[in-house]
Amino acid sequence: MSMFCYQCQETAKGTGCEIRGVCGKNEEVAKLQDLLVYVTKGISEIVVKGKVQVEDIREINHQVLKSLFITITNANFDEDGIEKQIKLMIDLRDQLKKQVQGKTFGDAANFKVSDRSSMLEKASKVGVLSTENEDIRSLREMIIYGIKGMAAYTHHALNIGKENLDIYHFIYEGLAATLDDSLTADDLVALTLKTGEFGVKAMALLDEANTSRYGNPEISEVNIGVRNKPGILISGHDLTDLEQLLEQTKGTGIDVYTHSEMLPGNYYPVFKKYDNFVGNYGGSWWAQVTEFETFNGPILFTTNCIVPPRSEEVRKRIFTSGAAGYPGCMHIEADDKGYKDFSPIIEMAKKCEPPVEIEKGSIIGGFAHNQVFELADKVVEAVKSGAIRKFFVMAGCDGRMNSREYYTNFAKSLPKDTVILTAGCAKYRYNKLDLGDIGGIPRILDAGQCNDSYSLAVIALKLQEIFGLEDVNDLPIAFNIAWYEQKAVIVLLALLYLGFKNIHLGPTLPGFLSPNVAKVLVEKFGISGVGQVDDDIKLFMAE
Repeated sequence: MSMFCYQCQETAKGTGCEIRGVCGKNEEVAKLQDLLVYVTKGISEIVVKGKVQVEDIREINHQVLKSLFITITNANFDEDGIEKQIKLMIDLRDQLKKQVQGKTFGDAANFKVSDRSSMLEKASKVGVLSTENEDIRSLREMIIYGIKGMAAYTHHALNIGKENLDIYHFIYEGLAATLDDSLTADDLVALTLKTGEFGVKAMALLDEANTSRYGNPEISEVNIGVRNKPGILISGHDLTDLEQLLEQTKGTGIDVYTHSEMLPGNYYPVFKKYDNFVGNYGGSWWAQVTEFETFNGPILFTTNCIVPPRSEEVRKRIFTSGAAGYPGCMHIEADDKGYKDFSPIIEMAKKCEPPVEIEKGSIIGGFAHNQVFELADKVVEAVKSGAIRKFFVMAGCDGRMNSREYYTNFAKSLPKDTVILTAGCAKYRYNKLDLGDIGGIPRILDAGQCNDSYSLAVIALKLQEIFGLEDVNDLPIAFNIAWYEQKAVIVLLALLYLGFKNIHLGPTLPGFLSPNVAKVLVEKFGISGVGQVDDDIKLFMAE
């Protein structure tokens, strides 16, 4: 076994990648990412045991977020960049340790490495399988993956200038706990729910950051065709990168298109002032291997999800920023004021052919909580009259496997008196279907990016209040969620913390769930997998 990773839904055989990641990462990348997580655990132990005040270590706080984000699936494949981040974190760790006197720390706070070889040797001893007990390992990893997703959302908010120091406190607490062999499975189950609690805080923070800067998302019709001008394709989740790119490209004759999870950028009112903001190109993240070839222009990855390109020609057109990275691609980092110089991308775009049109028409989105609240009277009346019998939350991730067709077929087969609430890239399985509307309410309501699953929870809690129900699970809302990577994990834990039960999760249950931990989730929260479309719909509609 040259590596071990089972943090994503597509992990080999549903149990773990042992030679090369299905995502495309090689053994070195996998091991360096393991070591980067390990050093953040060491920093966390120092902070917790040394009772360090997080407001006093802002640089470390920010670098911990970035380090965890780097290790999320499909975010960073650049061995050199990850090695550089490890060295930075060890340096910050050792500086922090000098400030704490009279405390004894474990290996994660003390280990030394000198070069790539020693890093890889150390990483092979501190990865996932270093925890021998299967159930403890399962719970530790679920907490770590939730914290990775939380760190990603907190990182986005930080880029807009919003922070919640309590989130840093918990990240250190949670990571340090994964080093504590005295904690029982029950202790870790409780910590898992606490991870969900702070996941809610992180998503609320990001929602506040996005809306305070860019306005509340509005119902928007997004063009999916092309214009006859050179273009730049921006992918990922970070809206500050979209803002800077639009500002730097205005008046240049270069069009800007969103890709995958950046689609919801089209819903924010601030971005609509840019005449060169054209619409969305293509579909979900995994389709980039063909869609990037026809786009012709440069592609900017602000975060995950990167798929290793099949051709050198495409690789030369890929740029990365923030936590994202890929070998041989230009990485654009922010200066100390947060400014990113995208001129190399713009200059390349000017020399490229316009995108090849791969589809025509438009899609509608922008149904975040503020917009839905404006429609509340209409929605409530539709529920009371029976025009809307049930809402289906189909948020989460998309993926490459053929089993994902389940979600397309599920959406097609739903009764016409039901409405889909969605967020995240899972929507690409059905957001271009013509499912019609119910009294003017579209049957697919797209709230936005994966973090906007928070909006869907807020909507549900508001409906609970309006209908005067004691339990949110008494609402006519069912959850059929697709997952892929660690941001979906924190969304799931957040929903569990908020009290939502009987969530169906697919297309497969996580490989990191041991049988005993899976049993706890089933018995305590009603978590279950998906089955056949018709059978599942009958089950949902009967509940």
